[in-house]
Amino acid sequence: MTRRPALAPELRDDLLRERPRLFGPTPGDWALRAAAGLVILAVLGFSLWRVDATPERIAEGIGRLGFLLQFMWPPTAGGELWRLVMALLETLAIALIGTVAAAVASYPIGFLGARNILRMRLLRLPLRRALDVIRGVDVLIFALIFVAAVGLGPFAGILAVAVNDVGNFSKLFAEAIENTDDGPAEGAAASGCSRLETIRFAIVPQVMPVILSHILYFFERNVRAASIIGIVGAGGIGFELSERIRGNYWDEAAFIILMLLVTVMVIDRISHRLRLRIIGR
Repeated sequence: MTRRPALAPELRDDLLRERPRLFGPTPGDWALRAAAGLVILAVLGFSLWRVDATPERIAEGIGRLGFLLQFMWPPTAGGELWRLVMALLETLAIALIGTVAAAVASYPIGFLGARNILRMRLLRLPLRRALDVIRGVDVLIFALIFVAAVGLGPFAGILAVAVNDVGNFSKLFAEAIENTDDGPAEGAAASGCSRLETIRFAIVPQVMPVILSHILYFFERNVRAASIIGIVGAGGIGFELSERIRGNYWDEAAFIILMLLVTVMVIDRISHRLRLRIIGR
């Protein structure tokens, strides 16, 4: 085996002066990294001080949590099992209707936001920024707004889930459309297809598995979100949970939490298998 000739000391010194990064971090790099680490530690320390996260407070909180866990056992429905089941079904309905409504509304918006479909930046960029604004608002805030607008109940929850997901779906659909292979579209255009026909037969078949996979994932996520927004009056099992917590019925609250855990686990398992089948794995 032939050995590589050693680098001459003079050449190495020249390279070290001209390209210091070739031989590892320079002292300036180490100083910059140390300064960045100190800044991160300072910010973390200030944050812990600002929220009063002292060891004494943490220990006291853990003690109280153990005290509450004693009241949660054994979990019980409190004689209202049917009412809790109906509330859980209402939560599933909020998640399902909100997800489907958002997907239907986001389907055309996704095409309008895709660079390879709408090439006019003057129209596409304002749409993308508007979607960013919608995505920047949490579903819980939307729930508070719609509860004030349309009143308590599941309709406010459906609106909150749907509007929040329009921003998410539209962005994901647009990115999926932009990442499609140009070959089928070019072939369809060369064979005389119109612009709409090219989208229908060359682009839609490529993105549809991705779109369906996103819809299934967000339905699973929205089941959890619908449980949370119920706490602010948007219907579903979350409202029942908040009532139990306010009344200190911790055994019934534990039963509701277990219902949610089992439901989410089942939906997660089914959704995972469906997504794998859709994308062909």
